[in-house]
Amino acid sequence: MKLVVICFFIVLASCTGSSQRNVFTNGSDTGKAVNKDTVPIADADSIKPVTPVIATSRDTVAVKRNGLQEQLLVYAGSLIGTPYKYASTDPEEGFDCSGFITHVFNHFNITVPRSSVDFTNYGKTVSAVEARPADLILFTGTDSSRIVGHMGIIVSNDTAEIKFIHSTSGKANGVTITPLNDYYKHRFVKVIRVFN
Repeated sequence: MKLVVICFFIVLASCTGSSQRNVFTNGSDTGKAVNKDTVPIADADSIKPVTPVIATSRDTVAVKRNGLQEQLLVYAGSLIGTPYKYASTDPEEGFDCSGFITHVFNHFNITVPRSSVDFTNYGKTVSAVEARPADLILFTGTDSSRIVGHMGIIVSNDTAEIKFIHSTSGKANGVTITPLNDYYKHRFVKVIRVFN
């Protein structure tokens, strides 16, 4: 056991030297850091898993270290404040809800449907309780039909509430993070998982 603890501290010390780099970037080649938090060195008994935090202009989103899903959420968070524009996938112009999803997933070379209604039978349906970051949450449109007409990417799901990032034409008017409040609960259709 002592050997394992000693080896752990040797590895930890080598990772915290002057060559340390931040693994959370904005998804571009610039390497601009989104999160500058580091894990302090501590004794073996006090080491606990650390959840990285993405700092955004409107909210703070906790995500697990899930590789591609984490990168996808960091990139999506970097687009907060992009205006709403119907039928657009261009971040310079703005996004509609499915245009935002398409742009984010295509940024990682993942092909997804372009229209929100086309996500109705896409991916694997999971319960809201099992929803995890990077799953997609589907809603009806603003009319009274039960057809999928709006969607977002789940950024957190704790015991209190689900939060999702989406492009909305509502009060927020653009890419923003929203809790699954009563308004969206009324429009909720399902959660789908694109990643295994």
